Amino acid sequence: MPRPKPVTKIENVVASVTLNQRLDLDEIAATMPNVEFDPEQFPGLVYRLKKPKTATLIFNSGKMVCTGAKSEKEAKRAVHKIVKNMKEAEIEIIGKPIIVVQNIVASASLGAELNLELAAMKLENTLYEPEQFPGLIYRMRDPKVVILLFGSGKLVITGAKFEPQIDEAAEKVMDRLLELGVMRIPEGEDWGLEDYEEDEW
Repeated sequence: MPRPKPVTKIENVVASVTLNQRLDLDEIAATMPNVEFDPEQFPGLVYRLKKPKTATLIFNSGKMVCTGAKSEKEAKRAVHKIVKNMKEAEIEIIGKPIIVVQNIVASASLGAELNLELAAMKLENTLYEPEQFPGLIYRMRDPKVVILLFGSGKLVITGAKFEPQIDEAAEKVMDRLLELGVMRIPEGEDWGLEDYEEDEW
């Protein structure tokens, strides 16, 4: 059987938003439902949507930060819905929001166990301190992301700006780990890698 592809899942998309105008947070808090605003505790207002399920921080500078979306498309939909709701509440919004994805966080599974001690010795740009944290931290240069690798073969990928970078990073790190011999291919599977030799565990 051929080598399986890593299974990836986007967990969170963080997007920044610029409205290029100042906002009256007291007015928004007074006229809109599903908002939390306690300026003594935090200078921003929190606007929660059920669909798509997101939480957006809104500041009086006109800046916003949307978190919790499961895709770039969902993040943009949440922002446009909030702006539409503001307009319907007769809050003046002058221009269109400028939306920029700042970070995409995803989980992934490689389908095989990893020897993290060997990976830490052989893989470049890593940090592995198992007494402090059970995962190995790997800084990939292209795409520019940080990957947390766990012995179970599970990964967390963070720092991506575009969705395709998630699958690209997972594929690249899997190829590199196979190349270094630090993956334990499940018993009874060959993945079509006749010459593969895993290092001693």
